[in-house]
Amino acid sequence: MEIKILGIGCKNCVNLAKNTEEALKELGMEATITKVTDMKDIAKYGIMRTPGLVIDEKVVSYGKVASAEEITELLKK
Repeated sequence: MEIKILGIGCKNCVNLAKNTEEALKELGMEATITKVTDMKDIAKYGIMRTPGLVIDEKVVSYGKVASAEEITELLKK
C-alpha cells in the first residue's frame, strides 16, 4: 500500500502524517508514506486545498486534517 500526504509541509500536513501513522499502527498495517510537497505534483491530483491524503493513487481526503479514526475507516475499505 502506498500513501501520500499532499502539502507544502505546514503544521496541518505534519498532523495528517502523524494521524496516518497512528491509524496504520492501530490496524497493524504497513505502508509506504510519501510526502508530496511540490505544488505542480499536488495539482496533478486535482485538489485545491491541502493537506491531502492519497491511498494507492486515490484522493480520499483533502482540505482538512483527517483524524486517526477517520483514516482507520478509510484504510479498512
